[in-house]
Amino acid sequence: MNSLDYIVQTTQTLVNIPSPSGFTKKIMEYVRNEAESFGYTCEMSRKGGLIISVKGREKETIGLSAHVDTLGAMVRSIDADGTLRFTMVGGYTMHSVEGSYCKIHTRDGRVYTGTILIKSSSVHSYDDARTMERTDRNMIVRIDEIIESKDDVLALGINSGDYISFDAEFEYTDNGFIKSRHLDDKASVAVLMGLLKEISEKKLNPSKNIKILISNYEEVGFGASWIPEEITEIIAVDMGAIGDDLNGSEFKVSICAKDSTGPYDYDMTGKLIDLAKENDIEYVVDIFPHYGSDVSAALRGGNNIRGALIGQGVHSSHGMERTHIKGLENTLKLLKAYMDLK
Repeated sequence: MNSLDYIVQTTQTLVNIPSPSGFTKKIMEYVRNEAESFGYTCEMSRKGGLIISVKGREKETIGLSAHVDTLGAMVRSIDADGTLRFTMVGGYTMHSVEGSYCKIHTRDGRVYTGTILIKSSSVHSYDDARTMERTDRNMIVRIDEIIESKDDVLALGINSGDYISFDAEFEYTDNGFIKSRHLDDKASVAVLMGLLKEISEKKLNPSKNIKILISNYEEVGFGASWIPEEITEIIAVDMGAIGDDLNGSEFKVSICAKDSTGPYDYDMTGKLIDLAKENDIEYVVDIFPHYGSDVSAALRGGNNIRGALIGQGVHSSHGMERTHIKGLENTLKLLKAYMDLK
């Protein structure tokens, strides 16, 4: 299987493993097993992140990061009629999840299906179905079980603090589009896995030692707040935002010069731009006005590093997302160029 086919297949696998921020043990096990199958050494951080080591030709160690945690929710309370109230995990609009299928994950390992709805869920029944404000106070989860009361729900093992994951609805079109929830940032994790696969199979070595950090709390702001001390610079591989007054494209890799947390390292960003030009990689340089990354978290955590941000363009981020295989390919090419593989 070639690298791009593997990346698409891995993306499909990853988006279908539920992993809202902090609920990531199962998906970390999958990524770890995949990396170890290519012959790489892995270790876990105390807060549940994964560190994958790749030997280089020189002594310096640089980092790459991506995150497996996604948007989701958590049960806040149970209403008398057996529907669930929830609190958000990560930042999204209620419009983007209304009507979505979901899963409720109990502390003892049981999983139930459900649907996220506005309280006034039918125009046939409620005068305010169209006008009710879409806030978490007005949203519920309808559970697919025979229940009539709060006690019935408690009897299922569901309680406050249980995670709720959103179904991905993955689709890969004949003309190369990948449509799914959670492409942020599981598509980037798949790109890094594709990179590892290629390095292993072709017996390549990067110019510098690489630590690949797979973080598990990025969507709530502190994904890679701690990184191994030997890392001197790190590239966050995340999504490229697309929208009003932005340059991003689903077919290109975005190189972010600045997001809402501040500018990225000038020299690293310049080097990425030069490499894209030299290697005929389709790219854009962009500013993301409502965005933070693993690098942002690492810098806020006091790490003495330089940092940059790249990623394939993703349309409708934090909603029903879409990218294209060309965007994944250009992101992979830029990473390979940066690592100086031989």
